[in-house]
Amino acid sequence: MKHKELLRTLKFVLFSISAGLIEIIAFSLLNELTGWSYWPCYLIALILSVLWNFTLNRRYTFQSASNVPVAMLKVFAFYCVFTPVSTIAGSYLADTLHWNEYLVTALNMVCNLTLEFLYDRFYVFRDSIDTRETQKKENEC
Repeated sequence: MKHKELLRTLKFVLFSISAGLIEIIAFSLLNELTGWSYWPCYLIALILSVLWNFTLNRRYTFQSASNVPVAMLKVFAFYCVFTPVSTIAGSYLADTLHWNEYLVTALNMVCNLTLEFLYDRFYVFRDSIDTRETQKKENEC
């Protein structure tokens, strides 16, 4: 069982890294090419990253057959809290204190990875982990 959870955590981290690449590329393009302040660049990049990460982690990490709209609403609830907090904090650090935008984004990404894993594992997919294969076999019969 510990091996399975370790593998699940590793998958989450790897998929989150891929989502992080999407986020940092989108953020970099918006930050360098638009002249916008920190928050719109971060917010757009975060949304793209979340969609990618949710899709991969639901299917492959948690192997959940749960109701997708319900799971998505639970993740949306997480981001209703995380997004304003990280956007306001990031904007304060980058625009007011003049921290490097990329450092601020990286700090937000580390917080996001950690908090979202815990939230997904113990709330969003808690009762539906590893149900995808069971549903797939039932559909074949």
